[in-house]
Order: sequence, then C-alpha cells, then structure tokens
Amino acid sequence: MGGLAHFLEDEGLATTQISLIRPQTENTKPPRALWVPFELGRPMGAPNDAAFQTKVLRAALALLESDQGPVLLADFDEDAPADTAAQDGEGWFCPISLPPLEKDITAGGGYKAAMEAEIGGLSTWYDIALRERGRTTMGLSGMTINQIADFICDFLDGEVPEKPSEDLTLAQTMKYAVEDLKAYYREAASAQPGHNTGRQMNNWFYGQTAAGKALYALWPIADKLAKERDDSFMKTFANVLLIPSSQKYRVAEQEA
Repeated sequence: MGGLAHFLEDEGLATTQISLIRPQTENTKPPRALWVPFELGRPMGAPNDAAFQTKVLRAALALLESDQGPVLLADFDEDAPADTAAQDGEGWFCPISLPPLEKDITAGGGYKAAMEAEIGGLSTWYDIALRERGRTTMGLSGMTINQIADFICDFLDGEVPEKPSEDLTLAQTMKYAVEDLKAYYREAASAQPGHNTGRQMNNWFYGQTAAGKALYALWPIADKLAKERDDSFMKTFANVLLIPSSQKYRVAEQEA
C-alpha cells in the first residue's frame, strides 16, 4: 500500500494509511501513515468495538490535515481494548471442550470424523455469533461448513475434489474454503464470554483443533499441486496464506 500511495499522490490524490509493520513502512516511506501497535490482521484493534475502531480511523484521517511532510509517520499510542483486558486477567475460554486428538490421526477419514465432531460442538456458538452480529464472513467458497470439511479431507485422502463453481480456479476454491473454515471456528469461538487476542485465537485454532491440524496436513499437498500444475497462486496459497508464519513452528509437532 505504501508504494501505491506514491502513485496516487503523483496523480494529485492525497493518501493516508494504517501500518502494522513499522520497519516496512519506514522503508517504503508513504506520504502519510499511522503505525498502530496491534496484532497482524487487526489494523483497527479489537473486533466488535466500533468506538475504538472509529478512534483509530479518525487518527489516520487526521494525518491528511497535517502540515508536516512530505513523509509523515505517526504513532497510535493506545493498546487495543481486548489486548488490555487479556493482560489484566480477563481471560478467554474455549467455547467447547475438545477431546484430545489422536497422535496417529489418519488423513481423510480420521480428520473428517474429528472435524465433524468439532463443527457440531461449535454450531450453537456460531448461531449465537450470527444472531448477535447479524452477519458472517463465511460464504466465499459457496459451500456449507460440512461441505468444506469434505472438500479439505478429500485432498488428505489423495483425491482432487470437484469445484463447486467453475468461475473459480482450484487454488482459489481451496483458499476460500480454508478462509470459510477459519471464519466458522473463529466466529463461533468469539461468541464465548471473555476477551481474546488474535494470538490466543490462532494458538487455539492451529494448536488444539482437528481443523487446524488438517491444514498442516494440507500444506505439503497444496505445495505439491502447485509444482505439478505450475500454479503461482497455488504456491502462494500453500506457502504464505495457508498457515500463518507465527504458527509454522508447529510443523515439527505435527510430524512428531
């Protein structure tokens, strides 16, 4: 975004942006940027806190009125409320009591049975989240949550399943299916009382759920498909988008 800002400014359009990675912003030197001390993926801070998010947005837009520059990098000096609450001891609780996963869980059938049990246990919390918010971020793939589980587990069984839409490539369908899967789990989990940070949510999803572990099993399969098909988007999905870099240390745990 920093590079794009320079092109827009050259055309006479004033720009401002929110930065989550300060060194990167210092290198690209966008005309105006507000650095925020939040977790990656949460540029506005705590989810579902409209008042705080508005404060962040107003701070970013206020840079447009500054007479400093041509390069202005300002700091937002407040922590996100959810992070503060978590640090103060107001904990977050896993929405369901997940049974310990078998170490020798097998591809396909084993993962599918475990994921179906989790999906069923999370369904009530997902419905609560949907009622409270009146919206969901699920739906990109065009599949139901159970169809998504089947779709992912087919790959783990060595099959390449049919795409639900001819308008999407296989790589796009995989990406959207994974995004929908994570959205279902996270929205259900967020309906549970208490505050959570994005790090806590990722640690729970990738470290304690069958769905998260299934994505680790999908990683080498997607990477192999990318090489076989010479698919650059599939390669990006497999090695950048599928597993967050902060969770890749768990690969050794999956192989143990």
